[in-house]
Order: sequence, then structure tokens, then C-alpha cells
Amino acid sequence: MIDVNRQGEVWVFAEQHRGRLEDTPLELMSKGRHLADILQVQLSAVLLGAQVKPLAAKLFQHGADKVYLVEHPLLEHYQPNSYAKVIFELVHKYKPQIVVYGATATGRDLAPRIASAIKAGLTADCTDLQIGDHKTTNGELHKNLLFQIRPAFGGNIIATIINFDRWPQMATVREAVFPMPTPDTTRKGQIIEEKTELSQADLALEILEEHTRPKKVNLKAARLIVAGGAGVGSKENFRLIWDLANCLGAAPAATRAAVDLGYIDHDHQVGQTGTTVRPSLYIAVGISGAIQHQAGMSQSQKIVAINNDPQAPIFDVAHYKIVGNLNEIVPKMIKAIKEKSFKEPATAGK
Repeated sequence: MIDVNRQGEVWVFAEQHRGRLEDTPLELMSKGRHLADILQVQLSAVLLGAQVKPLAAKLFQHGADKVYLVEHPLLEHYQPNSYAKVIFELVHKYKPQIVVYGATATGRDLAPRIASAIKAGLTADCTDLQIGDHKTTNGELHKNLLFQIRPAFGGNIIATIINFDRWPQMATVREAVFPMPTPDTTRKGQIIEEKTELSQADLALEILEEHTRPKKVNLKAARLIVAGGAGVGSKENFRLIWDLANCLGAAPAATRAAVDLGYIDHDHQVGQTGTTVRPSLYIAVGISGAIQHQAGMSQSQKIVAINNDPQAPIFDVAHYKIVGNLNEIVPKMIKAIKEKSFKEPATAGK
């Protein structure tokens, strides 16, 4: 059974590739810091790689109190067996109470392996994490549990999942659901360097070369986004989305339905199975607003929705609602933006 007095740390897996920290673990630092402060424990990052020690400073600046550092030549490239072996050893030795990973390709591959090895639970694709208490059916009260919140049943409900009898409590968290913390360049912390014994036998395969295809668009970094849904009607008509985005200097995006119809490629997909975004302005064109899509864009600062159905769910999260035919509205928007952009400045004194 759980030790109700357990005071293990909160850990964040500090995913890095080619000596560069990914954004997701830095985003997780803000929530990790919040959880650790509630529990009155330390927040630690787990950093694996080859010659990655300089990255510890950035982790401290984003909220970590400690960094567990394991460097080895065979950790230079992510491999599931070797990474899982090392983190299993660290968990067994230091006994954290919470371990969170980004729900990236790496995190989704790594976290289940560790959960299986240590016989712990794991909740995937969380959109929020909270601390709370839970009373079991036999009346036993468990305090300070990790409430792991995520969409379920195809995104139709939001489920809260708890684990009161297996430790550590583990979850993967969707990218961009938490804001990036403002770095504090004065923060310092403790680096705990650990050794590990690895051989070629610990690797699933031998990596000869690594090639990464760059994404066509960085939706996470976009301040302005224009997104189209299946309601746009056709790939040819989706040109309206590109034109409006170009006028505004925005990134073009789409729903899963639009991607599945071939209107645009997956790099532009926003939603539960795409990218989670938090732009200053999100313009949704011909998007019904299924909860799976809302999960990826509802935290946008301002949302403008254009749809001919006044009952479309997208209007539930929109700040500005335009009911009408997108084929009439969007061209008018483009024309107005272009006219404003090329309008001669007023003469002084007039």
C-alpha cells in the first residue's frame, strides 16, 4: 500500500536531442514547480545524453532544484532500452513520488517501458495535472495524490485518473498545454551525476546516421494562426486559408478532418492528435469545433470563428463569432486587410 507520508520528489524527464532541450520539458517545469511547491518537495529534472551537462543551467533557470545527470556515449541518441534502463535505476534509487514526461514521440515510447518495468501506473496524453485527496470505497483517505486529467472516450469527456497504490505516479503530458515559464537567470541548483553501465547489448539497434525531416510549419511558435476545417469544402477552396494567413503573416493550420481529406498535410494539424497551440489570435474557418480540436486550441488568447451554422460548437469557445458563408466572408476579409496594408499614410495636418 501507499505510504501516506511519502515525500519523494517531483521529476520531469528533460528530453533533449542533439544537445538541445526540447520545449516540452521546459513547459512541464512550470506545472512541476507548482506541484512540488504544493507537496513541499523538490522539483528535479532527469537529463540523459552525451556531453549534455551544460543544459542543466537552463533547467535550473526554468524551475528545477536538482538535475539528475547521466552521461554516456551510448546515450547520445535516444534508444528505448538504454534510456529505460537508466531511468529505472534512478527511480529505484531515489524513489520520486511523481514522474512526468512530455507526450512527444520519445515520451510516448519511453514512459510505458518504465511504467511496466517498475509496475507503476501511467496516464497518457494529460492536459492538466493537479494535487488532491481521494477516499477509497473502504473509507481509506489518501492525501496529496496526483490527479491526472485527460480527454477520454474520443474526447467526449474529461477524465480524472488517480493512482493511490502504485508509485511513482506517472503521466505523459501533451505539448504546449502549459505556458513556458519565464527563465530566471539567477537560479542555481544541484547537479547529481550518476554513472551507468551500458553496452551494445543494451541497445535495440545501432544508429549509423540520424536524419530529421524539419516540419514545414512551427505552429507552437506562431502568434497568429488561420485554421480551416472540412467545411472549407475542397483542397482548391482551402487556398482561401492560405491567402488569409499570408495577408496576416499567420501560420496556416487545419483540423484532422481537413488533413484526412487531403486539403493540407499533417504538419499543420491542430488538435488532440495534432499540435496544441496558444497563439495571440486563432481564426477558425469552416471548423465545427469538435472537442478533439478544441483540446488543441481553446487556450488561444483570442478566437475568431467563421461558420454558417449558428449552433456550431466552435462558437462555444470563440470570442468573436461570424455566422455566414466563408466563401463570401473570407475574401472580404482579405480585401479589407490588403486595402489597409497598402493604404497611403495620412498627410500630417489633415
